[in-house]
Order: sequence, then C-alpha cells, then structure tokens
Amino acid sequence: MATNGFDQFIGTDKYIVSPDLRDVVNVAIALQRPLVVKGEPGTGKTLLAHNIARALNKSLLIWNVKSTTKARDGLYIYDTVQRLNDARFGDGDVSDVGRYIRLGTLGQSFAADEQVVLLIDEVDKADIEFPNDLLNELDEMNFHVLETDERVTAKHRPIVIITSNSEKELPDAFLRRCVFHYITFPDQGLMAQIVGVHHPHLAEDLLSQALERFYELRQIDTFRKKPSTSELIDWLQALVVAGVTPEQLEDKIPFLGVLLKKETDFDVYMKRAAAGAGAIRSRY
Repeated sequence: MATNGFDQFIGTDKYIVSPDLRDVVNVAIALQRPLVVKGEPGTGKTLLAHNIARALNKSLLIWNVKSTTKARDGLYIYDTVQRLNDARFGDGDVSDVGRYIRLGTLGQSFAADEQVVLLIDEVDKADIEFPNDLLNELDEMNFHVLETDERVTAKHRPIVIITSNSEKELPDAFLRRCVFHYITFPDQGLMAQIVGVHHPHLAEDLLSQALERFYELRQIDTFRKKPSTSELIDWLQALVVAGVTPEQLEDKIPFLGVLLKKETDFDVYMKRAAAGAGAIRSRY
C-alpha cells in the first residue's frame, strides 16, 4: 500500500507479518497515530515494535508498564532524593532544579534528535486511568515540567506501538485517538512461514505432521491456555533433538509439557484421550 512518502513496514527476515498487520502498521505511521495491538499470548505483539524499529532502521525505546506505573513516570521524574543528598553533603548546585529532572521513556522519545519507535508494553497492567492520563501528551506531543516551568515538545513524533493483553478494557476516549488491530492467530500456511524463520532446515514432512498435531490441540476450546507460537517453536526443537519422525507423530504427542503449561489442560487432554475423543496419546 502507498503511504505518501512515509516509511513502509513490510516485516523482516525474523518477523513474518500478515497483509492485514502490515497494512495497519503503515496506516498508523501515515496517520501519525498510536497503534494499539491486542492478541492472545504468543502472537508477537511485543516483537512487532522491535521489528518495526529494525525494518525502518530506527531506535527503539521501551516503556514496560507495571501495576504501579503512573503516566507521569513516562514523562519525567523529579529526583528529590538526590537533591536532598546534595543539599546535605554539599555536592552541586541544588538551586538548579533542572539538574534533578530525569526524562522518562516517553519524554526521551520526544527529546530524541531522530524519530524513534516507542513501545508502551502491556498498557492494561496499570490503573484504569493510566491511558486517559496520556491522552493530551500523545495528542499534542508535548508536556509541562512543573518544577522548572518548562515545556518539552517532541522534535519528531515517535512511532508509538501500544500492546494490551485485555486485562482491562481501555477507555473509549483513548481508543478514539489510536489505530487498533487484533492479531489473529496464524493459520497453518502463515505459521509454516514463521517456523521457517526459526527452523529453516526442518524437514517438510516433519513440519507438516507437527503442525497437524499442534492445531488439533488448539481446537480444544476448554484449554485455559492454548499452545502458542513460542511453544510450537520450542516443541519443534525438542522433536529435532530427540530424532522424532513424522510417523511417530501420527499416534502420539511427544514432550506434551512443552506445549501445555496448565495442569488443568493436561487433565482435559487426558480425559479426552481416555474417552476416545480423537486425542492423540501423549508421552511426557
């Protein structure tokens, strides 16, 4: 798709993207809007920002959001402890408050001399008011430093990628200012391409048989945590190291513990197998 002179993202040799994801990234870049990305674990939400930076040859800044994170933390921090220590022990000019202002990750993205990619990772971990508290800064691309009465304005509008694990609903006012995309889990064709990045020399017949077993597991809707792409990559490595053949995968799933991470999911699988529901026998 054309983006009227803006940098275009087409994926990288380490990150295969669907046409829908590729296009929505380029739309967000062209519109200069934050891109909110949702999707089940293992669909590459966080890695997307890493690979956008890599593909467009830009620096990446990461703001890892926690339950205690406040919006101001991303703008700047006033180091009162250091100023107090300097006042007590006579190190430096404590009257210069600017010496004790430390830019947060969002502030650093504004101050950067070149456009950067900013990842705000797992935004829904913070308090529900956290996204709303960022509305003005993300819209206006500037903020006020109260202690110095200065305004920090973005030299270049960063490419902002925001990931969410759907732990909390994001406010409508916040979403209106963003481009949104839900990364659907890859189908077998796209997954084969993704696997090829990590296991370029994997035998085609082993890959085909392994993908059949993998997607059979994912069809079990009662799993609390369906196996994801990262588990598939690890499982394939285990199969190769153990010398498992495609024929052996026809009636058993070796190393099931690499794919399933919840005890209840093991129980569900074993009950299906015992009931003859078409589940393949496992070997831990």
